[in-house]
Amino acid sequence: MLDMTTPPPSTPLSNYANEIYLAGLGGQVPALPTDPAAMEEYARERVEPGPFWYAAGAAGAGATYRANLAAFDRWRIVPRMLAGATDRSAATTLFGRPLPAPVITAPIGVQGIMHPDGELAVARVAAELGLPMALSTVSSHAMEDVAAANGDGHRWFQLYWPNDEDVCASFLARARASGFSVLLVTLDTWLLGWRPHDLDRAYLPFLSGKGLATYFSDPAFRAGLEKSPEEDLFAALLRWLPMFTGNDKTWENLGFLRDHWDGPIVLKGIQHVDDARRAADAGVEGIVVSNHGGRQVDGAVASLDVLPGIVEAVGDRLEVLFDSGLRTGADVLKALALGAKAVLYGRPWVYGLALGGEDGVRHVLRCLLADLDLGLALSGNASLADLGPQTLAERP
Repeated sequence: MLDMTTPPPSTPLSNYANEIYLAGLGGQVPALPTDPAAMEEYARERVEPGPFWYAAGAAGAGATYRANLAAFDRWRIVPRMLAGATDRSAATTLFGRPLPAPVITAPIGVQGIMHPDGELAVARVAAELGLPMALSTVSSHAMEDVAAANGDGHRWFQLYWPNDEDVCASFLARARASGFSVLLVTLDTWLLGWRPHDLDRAYLPFLSGKGLATYFSDPAFRAGLEKSPEEDLFAALLRWLPMFTGNDKTWENLGFLRDHWDGPIVLKGIQHVDDARRAADAGVEGIVVSNHGGRQVDGAVASLDVLPGIVEAVGDRLEVLFDSGLRTGADVLKALALGAKAVLYGRPWVYGLALGGEDGVRHVLRCLLADLDLGLALSGNASLADLGPQTLAERP
């Protein structure tokens, strides 16, 4: 059986396709689909409805979710010929760190509902592939354990900003001590959106203690309890809930984060160009143009639609990253051509995690990287620097 794990660094990212075809000579086919849409359908048929829809669902009627996908479909890649793209690279540098591709694994929360290894599996695969991983505050495993699984990998800590300053400062100190180098602050989820798929099943995994390892392992959080979460889960949940939700911060609050974090700060959830300017004025190092994959505000603007204007306004002042609606390598190319420096990629590998654990995550991410490399080559671009508005045509 062929080894279909991580290729040597000099191997083209697209070589995964060759590995699959060669394995077929021995009667071996991929255990999971290579098409993200087929992967989602495959997962829908096999994963329990509560966990599946927690990952796949959207806010309200799903209008924002659909708008994200439609926005990508409006843009078409215009291939160029005889461009000399034989020798090519999808490599980039982000916050001083060289990367083989402009892809970060998105900070998906509560991964333990999909597979017991959860974030540990993603941490191991991201390190193998040389990709940064972003760890959610609502992780199923303590950040120290995820850091150990990630080894020498590049890791970011995503913050759901606690309403308790002592707990927040403790989270940040632990993250820094565990080798997390970038702070990714999610701004759009100080309340949970209206999510019918979860509401119809009364499914909120936090209320059974899932996804709360960051809190339950934190000394400042535990200091406010008479009994440990292991002894009295209900009391721990009563302490957690008002800490997690119900308080919308202001721009003035960013100073607290800067006082407690000495690395790059990236604000996630920016959709308006004026907010992008405020972020740049505040001195943060990056933003993520994102509507949380359509999970928070129904009927909102597609993230891809606002990306070019935000890049034009602040792209020379900070790093502009992107998520929401990404599924394929072509989607990544389109986001980069419209000005994103890198993308955060989420849902498809979550389905891979549910169906195949670490192997499933590796398969999905290698499929994406191969698709990206082939798209770069066959559109006549030898590097990411070649991409730009001229790469695309807007569909009538």
